[in-house]
Amino acid sequence: MLATFIYDLGIGLYRAGLGIAAATGNPKARLWLNGRKDWAARLKTALAKDGNRPLVWVHAASLGEFEQGRPVLEAFRQQYPQCRLLLSFFSPSGYEVRKDYKGVDYVCYLPLDTRHNARVFLDIVQPSLALFIKYEYWRHFMTSLYKRKIPALLISGIFREDQAFFKWYGGLYRRLLRQLTHIFVQNAASRELLHKIGIEHVTVNGDTRFDRVWALQQEAAELPLVKQFAGNKRLIVAGSTWDSDESALAAWWAGHYEPDRRLVIAPHEIGEAHIKKLLGRFPGALRYSELADARVPHLESDFPVDIEHPGQVLIIDNIGMLSSLYRYACISYIGGGFDRNGIHNVLEPATWGKPVVFGPVYDQYAEAVDLVALGGAFTVPNDAALAQQMEELLLNDEACTQTGYVASQYVAANKGATGKVMAFIQEKRFLTRE
Repeated sequence: MLATFIYDLGIGLYRAGLGIAAATGNPKARLWLNGRKDWAARLKTALAKDGNRPLVWVHAASLGEFEQGRPVLEAFRQQYPQCRLLLSFFSPSGYEVRKDYKGVDYVCYLPLDTRHNARVFLDIVQPSLALFIKYEYWRHFMTSLYKRKIPALLISGIFREDQAFFKWYGGLYRRLLRQLTHIFVQNAASRELLHKIGIEHVTVNGDTRFDRVWALQQEAAELPLVKQFAGNKRLIVAGSTWDSDESALAAWWAGHYEPDRRLVIAPHEIGEAHIKKLLGRFPGALRYSELADARVPHLESDFPVDIEHPGQVLIIDNIGMLSSLYRYACISYIGGGFDRNGIHNVLEPATWGKPVVFGPVYDQYAEAVDLVALGGAFTVPNDAALAQQMEELLLNDEACTQTGYVASQYVAANKGATGKVMAFIQEKRFLTRE
């Protein structure tokens, strides 16, 4: 079939491109290739240790999808303790961060989607159930699941008119959707789009990310050094920032710095070159690692480090703190909105009841669209608008509090998707319970 031939050709070219990128020094390409070496032998050895207990396979493209699916993984562990859990990633940015995640029995890279790899993978894994989080439509893996009559669910899916499913050339991808046992989507618009192409096995279920950020709020760690850095000042937390975000923030900060303000930046990239660039943009800024090494003793006092104007800036040079950082903020800024790929997670600050500000590229993120419409978030088109919006919030406590309240209520009203997924699995008896 021509569509399959073109798909397989594309997969082959993708693999060749990764080989070239790895050979020329691209670290992510090298991780992608090295992580898949001898994958079949390693997977077979790892799974052989646990006998023949039922196995649930959960696939996430990258770290964001993992966090989205994490509430479901945790629910499986609690409700089906007799089952093994296999978590696979496509991207190194997911696997390398979560390869030691203790909530599952095994974490691996998903092999490249060829007919041979799909057959060998499923022969080894023999899943009783497969779940795909939000995206990822792999032709050979999904078709092999369908032919083997292994139930497969899509969780927290979201669909837009510009996707291939709804184009004249999207027949192959429409077939993959028809092969899924059930599709859980985030909103009614996605369901209506699927109905237009004859996909009826769809439930509007919301987004499991709401459950994840709600749980993060309940479990959040105290960050004494950040608390001490903030003191009694007004703290702005900028999370998952890129270069364009940091440029805009630097322009605002240099022109509107006040002694009662402090800024924490948690950049998306924490490589040494990027951290040094940030330090250049914010003279006098401190690294979080410097504070941790200093072991500053008295939390109740002002921060005992001399920082000259325009300082009072703390740069987070590690991964894993961001969701807990927002608890100390009076305003949150979410990065990515000035880049073509769009904004990062706006729900993490929203669940803490913090006003959310971000750039103009957000229309493909339903939660961001909702928050702007409700008045729980603000979008800014350029540097000048960012400065204006920040000043409006910082100078109006009532508006700041009301905006944060709207954001937190939005999260609270939309949690619960995980329970509905688990109820469906129990009702269909895909797995036995002891």
